[in-house]
Amino acid sequence: MSYHNPVLLNEAVEGLNVAPNGIYVDVTFGGGGHSRAILEQLGPEGKLIAFDQDADALNNSIDDDRFLLIHQNFRYAKRFLRFHGFDQVDGLLADLGVSSHQFDQADRGFSTRFEGALDMRMNQSEGISAMQVVNEYDESQLRFIFKEYGELRQANLLAGNIIRSRVVHPLKTTEQLNNLVKRLIPGKRENKVLAQIYQAIRIEVNQEIDALKDLLLQLPSIIKPGGRISLMSYHSLEDRLVKRFIRNGMFEGEPEKDVFGNVSVPFCKVGKLIIPSKVEIAINGRARSAKLRIAERLKS
Repeated sequence: MSYHNPVLLNEAVEGLNVAPNGIYVDVTFGGGGHSRAILEQLGPEGKLIAFDQDADALNNSIDDDRFLLIHQNFRYAKRFLRFHGFDQVDGLLADLGVSSHQFDQADRGFSTRFEGALDMRMNQSEGISAMQVVNEYDESQLRFIFKEYGELRQANLLAGNIIRSRVVHPLKTTEQLNNLVKRLIPGKRENKVLAQIYQAIRIEVNQEIDALKDLLLQLPSIIKPGGRISLMSYHSLEDRLVKRFIRNGMFEGEPEKDVFGNVSVPFCKVGKLIIPSKVEIAINGRARSAKLRIAERLKS
């Protein structure tokens, strides 16, 4: 729990309707809170496969013969499940948020609260860093990520000022980025705008939207008929994708209807949208924006 306090722990695991002899996947292992709760419901024949691209999470691995931890991005879930001999599974859980550990490590650069290098990579062994994004992207690219991933009305202002500022002093630390933004944004809105900027850059660095789309598109072939998915998101970009995929099996447009007006989609939602209680939010403030959606794989 010191690594990450899992959000909606009971609700997310209950949504999977765990069968004691089933095969389940936790694609966002982190501190292992959700995984341990799933293992508690599995019998000796059950199996849990977990994914995490952050090397720090590997230190939380669980010593259990029923458990396998794969150090990979969940966008490759289908490939690695099949490599390990699992064609289909009974359920999959995803907690799409950044872990408390990642936020609280100053040198990771995820938080506006600490001074550290502009990194923000969930897998520090590959990919571009936040420093490269803010210092190497052109103005149109910065404008796009601030508008699309941060949903910022000030996208033009921010992009232009970053371009002009980095010519004089490259932006290498969170403090330098924070100070630049503070000069542009009124004090009352400063924290909210900073959080949106960091979100936008982090999404770009980790290609989070593309990774989520890749995972969702694999689910119809990964999940057995009658199996469940339990998906938790923390901002509207992710939640819209999850909601539309559960409803339509696609991200844009509407599914085709047959001659009788019926549509064929891979999943049906189970219950209503679940959000944390006031009590949970009071205990864990990072739970306040969580949205949990549960769905079941339809039988062919």
